[in-house]
Amino acid sequence: MRRFATITVAAAIAGLGQAAVAQDAVQTARAQAEAARTNPYCANVADAAADARFAWQMQTLSALEKEIEQRIVQLEKKRAEYEEWLRRRNEFLKQADEGLVAIFSRMRPEAAAQQLASLKDEKAAAIIARLNPRISSAILNEMEPGRAAQLTGTLIDSVPRERAAEKS
Repeated sequence: MRRFATITVAAAIAGLGQAAVAQDAVQTARAQAEAARTNPYCANVADAAADARFAWQMQTLSALEKEIEQRIVQLEKKRAEYEEWLRRRNEFLKQADEGLVAIFSRMRPEAAAQQLASLKDEKAAAIIARLNPRISSAILNEMEPGRAAQLTGTLIDSVPRERAAEKS
């Protein structure tokens, strides 16, 4: 009898297992039927969705490329601007010949101030810029305050305005 009970329990468990397998099979069949209904839609739309995604990516890439090109143009403009500033600065400093600078550096500050006051702003400022700071300050001290301020302004204007704005 014990054997019969064990077999009956085993059969019942097997029956439950078969019922669970059958239920899983039914659920799988339902899922496959549902997928069969929706799958043609997904299959039909997949190419259009891929094309739309590709078009969006291409549009995004072209927008980024245009932005990079604009930045390159801006950088080239800045580079050209700084090259022009450097060229003007070098010309400005060349105006003050070494010999002329040596002459002004050996003059008394009063005499040098009178001589520089009669020169054009750019030339006088170039000479002052090339002189030793101690000598330049002594010469500017002997000049009329308005003229000294004018020459100092010319010296300040020789520095790029953007760089001066960054420092302040």
